Amino acid sequence: MSVQSKSSIINTLVQLGHQLTSPDETLARLIQTESHHNAWFTPESVEQAVTAAGAALNENTLTQWLDKYHFTDSEPKKIGLILAGNIPLVGFHDVLCVLISGNIALIKASSQDARLIKYVLQLLVNLDGSFADKFQFVERLQGFDAVIATGSNNTSRYFEYYFGKVPHIIRKNRNSIALLTGNETTEQLHELGKDIFAYYGLGCRNVSKAFVPKGYNFVSLFEAIESYNEVANHHKYHNNYDYNKSIYLVNSDKHYDNGFLLVKQDERLASPLAVLFYEEYDNLQAVQAKLTEQSDQIQCIVSAADLKVPNQVVSFGQSQQPALWDYADGVDTMQFLSNL
Repeated sequence: MSVQSKSSIINTLVQLGHQLTSPDETLARLIQTESHHNAWFTPESVEQAVTAAGAALNENTLTQWLDKYHFTDSEPKKIGLILAGNIPLVGFHDVLCVLISGNIALIKASSQDARLIKYVLQLLVNLDGSFADKFQFVERLQGFDAVIATGSNNTSRYFEYYFGKVPHIIRKNRNSIALLTGNETTEQLHELGKDIFAYYGLGCRNVSKAFVPKGYNFVSLFEAIESYNEVANHHKYHNNYDYNKSIYLVNSDKHYDNGFLLVKQDERLASPLAVLFYEEYDNLQAVQAKLTEQSDQIQCIVSAADLKVPNQVVSFGQSQQPALWDYADGVDTMQFLSNL
């Protein structure tokens, strides 16, 4: 893109950012009513997602992000997008990348999160009418030049079969983990609660497992996250908590329980909802080696330790606040688009 068009795009996106952080009446109503369509999308969760998207669209951040890339004025490509719907506006970044790169987005939205993304893009069109013919929502992808698809490990095989012959990014299940040293402050452990409970733990950037030093005492963690106990007021979360608790009790599985989170020793990375798995380690070198082996299953790592791992390492409380350049699965979407 030219310097002039980049400047124009940044200006438009900054205005969009303002509209997301200060919602108009229609967006405010959407934030309050999304839970009627998807019970997980509570007003608090939707507001968090909308505000985070808006905050990312500031001039300094956008300039820093886009200065890395160079797009020519070649014929726009049609990019098929299959969006996830596990947390509000989770597919917005992919759409943004396609539009900024000068391509056309063919959007297969998730039924779980179709209303928000449509309204946010309408706000963009209201700011700059030239975006109106740069995207369309479709029920079935066809006539695409490349595909970016996000789904589960099962759907990824389906995606590979149908889209393997065109340039593609296909994302599978990933989870995020925390690596604790035992020296964390109460404040750091409290912030870890955000990484565990934001969006009720439904995101790939939510912490589903903790690596802890041998003999770790969970009392300090439980005390630090007590203020997040309101998650148990959500009926679907509470149903998951009750179900998993009953399974562990029936099977006599050793676990810890603070009334709204179950903590169980398990080698798997992906824990059930309302459960945090943990695994003990003897030394940091060994656990870093293990994390490197499992890097293709990990989205990000929450830790204060100085880690030498291929995955993104973030501070406590920051896992669900990715920057524009913190790409899902570590695959640079903008670079992918610029190479088409």
